[in-house]
Amino acid sequence: MTPDQGTTSVRGRIAGPTGVIRLFAAGTADFGSHHAAFGPLPEMDRASLIDELLRSGLDGRGGAGFAAWQKLSSVPADGRHPAIVANGAEGEPLSKKDAALLHNAPHLVIDGLLIAGQSLGARELHLYAGAEQLDPVARALKERGESRIRVHEAPGTFISGEATAVVSAIAGGTPIPRDRTERLTKSGLNGRPTLLHNVETLAHLALISRFGAAWFRSLGTGSAPGTRLVTLSGNAGGPRVYEIPSGMALTDILLSIGIDPHTVQAALVGGYHGTWLAAEQLDAPFSKEGLAPLGARTGAGIIMTLGSGSCGLAATADILGYLARQSARQCGPCTNGLPAIASLVERLAYGDTDGKLPQEIRRLAALVTGRGSCAHPDGTARLASSALMAFGSDVEAHLRGRCEALR
Repeated sequence: MTPDQGTTSVRGRIAGPTGVIRLFAAGTADFGSHHAAFGPLPEMDRASLIDELLRSGLDGRGGAGFAAWQKLSSVPADGRHPAIVANGAEGEPLSKKDAALLHNAPHLVIDGLLIAGQSLGARELHLYAGAEQLDPVARALKERGESRIRVHEAPGTFISGEATAVVSAIAGGTPIPRDRTERLTKSGLNGRPTLLHNVETLAHLALISRFGAAWFRSLGTGSAPGTRLVTLSGNAGGPRVYEIPSGMALTDILLSIGIDPHTVQAALVGGYHGTWLAAEQLDAPFSKEGLAPLGARTGAGIIMTLGSGSCGLAATADILGYLARQSARQCGPCTNGLPAIASLVERLAYGDTDGKLPQEIRRLAALVTGRGSCAHPDGTARLASSALMAFGSDVEAHLRGRCEALR
């Protein structure tokens, strides 16, 4: 198939997947299986795509969770041809969903990129991902004769997938976050309006374009429609990637994959920039609205469970040490604040019984929040603060020279 062949409006001619498995419904990564499962590439103009996304309720799957329709509509329709970027960088060590998607359903991501590009009249299409993910993408592009998409290798650093870091890397610069006073959709890659979506978001966009908002909403909940990919890891093994209905309770997610919630003392939700939730909080729905009252968010769909025999403070200290080393070193909160927080939590986790440690951790976490050049200090501070709450009784035990995990 040449790049301009096989585009049509298919809604009503082919039924969408009926089960929970939607993104991987083709079964294999080849274009023939993809075409058989989903049909030809649909045509969507800007207004129609925005309207369908608005009615679908799709939000971003990359971490920030912005409404997909809102992001697309913020690209100016002023005659400037925007750039479209598919972000598949997974610097987050606990996330494997984007890699799974690019290896097993690359054509769905490519479809989403092409549909978004066509609807906005884009002249630049880019796909940014880790080196291991670029091989299946390159095979998929060659298989369908698609030459309009340029691929770029993302380094394996935690901050390389942040939106401004992505744009900087594609432009030939250093893949670190940048201070910005203007949105990427106004001025992004080489000064052009730039729409950047996570690869999973684009894959859902491709399905919604084919089968419509009502089909998308047939799973999930009213406030969290559709399906989403989650990466499960921790005391039950992993990491493993699952597609689940959005809005499932965390306990139901664990039960559905064979994990007894009673074996879980806490779960890290949202990844290294996420929030620790104690066992009694795991009935919460895995959605933006369900997690918000707990100060948590879905992020990139990450759930790491912690078994009763593991020390949550030690696990947190190890993560904070990693995050402090992954700083871009662009501002004081990153350069000075994050190593200080990591050092304090390490002291608390590994034997220091100074009763002032929790108070000082909270003070520094509040001090760095909102003051960084990017969101890295905020996410790191959120993790540290949540550990003091989720493992409150163990904090007290550590200050008495004991550890609940070792009793």
